Amino acid sequence: MLNPLYPFRFEPLYRRYLWGGRRLATVLNKPIGDQTAAESWEIVDHGDTQSVVKFGPLAGKTLRQLIETAGASLLGAAVMAKVSAATVPDYLQNRFPLLLKFLDANRHLSIQVHPDDRFGSTLTPPDLGKTEAWYVMAAEPGAKIYAGLRKGVDQESFSAAVADGATESVMHSFEPSVGDCVFIPAGTMHAIGKGLLIAEIQQASDTTFRVCDWGRVGDDGKSRPLHIAQSIAATDFTRGPVNPALATEVEPGVIELVSCEKFVMRRHELTMAKSFGGDQRFRILAVVAGEVTVAGDPSGQPLKHGETALLPASLPATSVNASEGAMLLEIFVP
Repeated sequence: MLNPLYPFRFEPLYRRYLWGGRRLATVLNKPIGDQTAAESWEIVDHGDTQSVVKFGPLAGKTLRQLIETAGASLLGAAVMAKVSAATVPDYLQNRFPLLLKFLDANRHLSIQVHPDDRFGSTLTPPDLGKTEAWYVMAAEPGAKIYAGLRKGVDQESFSAAVADGATESVMHSFEPSVGDCVFIPAGTMHAIGKGLLIAEIQQASDTTFRVCDWGRVGDDGKSRPLHIAQSIAATDFTRGPVNPALATEVEPGVIELVSCEKFVMRRHELTMAKSFGGDQRFRILAVVAGEVTVAGDPSGQPLKHGETALLPASLPATSVNASEGAMLLEIFVP
C-alpha cells in the first residue's frame, strides 16, 4: 500500500478537437502551446488515458496505480466496493468512477448522446455509461446550450428530422448564464454551443454517439463519422426538454447543483477557511473563481482558477483557505 496519501494534483491532458479555441490558455492559464485546445482532462482513469500525479512523493504515479495499491484509502471502502463489484464488467472494474474536464467550445460541439451503463456494457470493448453535468464558467452573448428534445418529439419525428438534415429543429435550446448547471443524464440528446467555457463532471466513459456534426469537415477534408442507429437506440425519448438545474442552498454559501446516484456537485463561495472531507469519501475540488490553499498540498502553491485537486477518502478533514471571492466546485460520490 502507498502511504501516506495526501491531496493530489495531476498533469492535465489536452484534447485538440476541431471545435476548440484558446480560452483554456487565456482564461484558465493552461499551457496548451500555440495551438487551440478543446478540452483539459483534469482527473481521468480510462484505459491508457491516465492522470499522472504532479507533486509530492508519489509524483509520476498514475491514477490507476494509486487505485491498484491503495484503492480503499483513495476511494473509500463504499466506492471501492462499487467499482470492484462482480456486476461490473471485468474490463471496467477498479476504475476511478469519475472524469473531470474543462471544455472550450469555440464552435458548436456535435449533437450527440451517451449510453447508459447497460448499453455501455454491451459495447466492444465495454464502457461505462455517461451521465454528466456542466457548470458554465463563461458565456459569450447569444451562446446556446442544446439539451433534450422539444416537447412532443418522439423517435419517429426525431428520425425524420435527422434524415432531413434538420436535427437542430427538434432540439430544445436556451442561452445559459455564468453559474448555471445543466444535468445531462445518460440517454439525453445534447450539444454545447460555441462561445461557452464549461467545467464538466461525468462518469469515466469516453463513448459518444454523434447524430449531427453541423455539416463540417476536419483538417483532412473529411466529415467525422455519425452514429445514427446507435444514437436512436441510446436516446430516452421520454425525457423532453432540459433546462438549468434548480440549485439548493444546503448551508450558507454552499449550493448543491446536482445530486444523482453517480455524483454530487456543490458550489462553495468561500470567505474563510473551510474543511472538506474526513468522512471516508474522496473529494474533487475545482476552482472556478479566485484561488485557494489546500492544507497538506505538497506543491506549496495556491490552487488557482481552473485548477483541480483530489482529496483521498482516508484523509482527515482538510482545511482550505481562500482568497476573497473564491469559488470552488466540490464533487463526490454519494
